[in-house]
Amino acid sequence: MTDALSDARAEIDRLDRELLGVVNRRLEIVRGLHEHKLANDLPLRDPGREESMVGELQAANGGPLSAEGVADLFHHVLDLIRREIHGSE
Repeated sequence: MTDALSDARAEIDRLDRELLGVVNRRLEIVRGLHEHKLANDLPLRDPGREESMVGELQAANGGPLSAEGVADLFHHVLDLIRREIHGSE
């Protein structure tokens, strides 16, 4: 295996662990928010907020991920977080 290949794989592995940590942290924060909303009889989901968030992320994206890719990624993250909190829906 070449040094370039080995270095790229090591960097990908590091980034994957970093991404996993960020997703887990996001889940922890959303769980806390979910508990707060339940305790205060607030709606659990705000589709307008979700779409606004995706739009803001698309605008902030410097690429190379496409705007469609940003939307796909974050819709997947939102769905995943909901499944983790509520179970399969």
